[in-house]
Amino acid sequence: MIRTQKKILFISYDGMTDPLGQSQVLPYLLGLSKHGHKIFLLSCEKKEVFSQNKGIIENLVRDTGITWIPMAYTKNPPVFSTAMDVYKIKRKAKKIHREHQLDMVHTRAGVPALIGLWMKKKFGIKFLNDIRDFYADSRVDGYMWNLKNPLYLMVYKYFKRKEAEQIALNDGIVCLTAAAEKVVRALPEFVPGTPLEIIPCSADLDLFDPAAIGAAQTADLKKQFGILPGELVVTYLGSVSGLYLTDEVMHFCKIVSDRIPAVKLLFIAPIRHKEIAEAAEKFNIPAEKMIIKKASRKEVPLFLSVSDYSLFFIRPCFSRKSQSPTKHGEIMAMGIPVITNRGIGDVEEIIEHYRSGFLVKAFSEEEYAAVVDKIMAGVKFDPDSIRNGAVAFYALSAAIEKYRRLYDNVLNK
Repeated sequence: MIRTQKKILFISYDGMTDPLGQSQVLPYLLGLSKHGHKIFLLSCEKKEVFSQNKGIIENLVRDTGITWIPMAYTKNPPVFSTAMDVYKIKRKAKKIHREHQLDMVHTRAGVPALIGLWMKKKFGIKFLNDIRDFYADSRVDGYMWNLKNPLYLMVYKYFKRKEAEQIALNDGIVCLTAAAEKVVRALPEFVPGTPLEIIPCSADLDLFDPAAIGAAQTADLKKQFGILPGELVVTYLGSVSGLYLTDEVMHFCKIVSDRIPAVKLLFIAPIRHKEIAEAAEKFNIPAEKMIIKKASRKEVPLFLSVSDYSLFFIRPCFSRKSQSPTKHGEIMAMGIPVITNRGIGDVEEIIEHYRSGFLVKAFSEEEYAAVVDKIMAGVKFDPDSIRNGAVAFYALSAAIEKYRRLYDNVLNK
């Protein structure tokens, strides 16, 4: 417990009314507020979900040490809207500091880190650089910034310069993966002795708990979804765009569908259901084998409970060394084996260590068929061992303790 209350500004370009804010920002901050920190949470909210979910977030932070300060996220025009948001966030952050005399600013990569660096240089505030993404490279890898376009090339170079400064001038660093830590420590800007913690995206083990879901609930959901007794169920959880490889996923699903007739493919996705259906049609996957559903966060564990396997493929590029997929911890917490690819953060090492799924070496029909062969041969996984792996690696309590330790180290040095 910290003896004197410290005042922290946490800046998030993701909204708290977005799923990511609720799974990967608020749980940490709620835990840290219990350790005596006063936290000002500045987030950029998207209009369409803010009105729907505002009350949920207000209830979550009520009577805690968190003051939530939502701002409107600006979507268009590209680049210029981001510059506008940077200006607005700076003004708001300066006002918060003027009124409360902040001790530290804690930011994620990208736009928030720009403001964190600016506050460090302008006001001398401690700066915690939470590198949860190699931001500039991820925008290129995800085809959001085309470097053949002079504007995007200029923006990319700007962010790379700022990222170097953020490495040099921070007071503490968070990486999501051991792979990212190696990259960061090898950078010429890294200052030896800088406090650094590896904190993977944690899973809410109380929410994602198969023991909390009755067999009757799962059976009822299977009936509702038209999943017949004895059918194999392969699920896909989350987004289907950018670095998430939809075509490769559908190619795998096609092979499963062809070789295992008694199969259902359940896609649990918040949006883009039409795109998912069109992608399945492109690979000639029978429509009756596809189930496409939207689930609230509280419903996701129940939807996952029908799974025999859960599938995701992510482009294995440089920026993905920094990635700790939230869905991986949640799927493991449910005791479900995953089917995924190499080259994503520490995922390969986790799967091999905990024997928690199948890895493909390449996105090829031969690799997919090899996995299907193992499924058909009845290769078994131990759900309890998989969940225990999630408890060991992805526990929220462990993440909060690492953040608490880092906060103490940064604030008291």
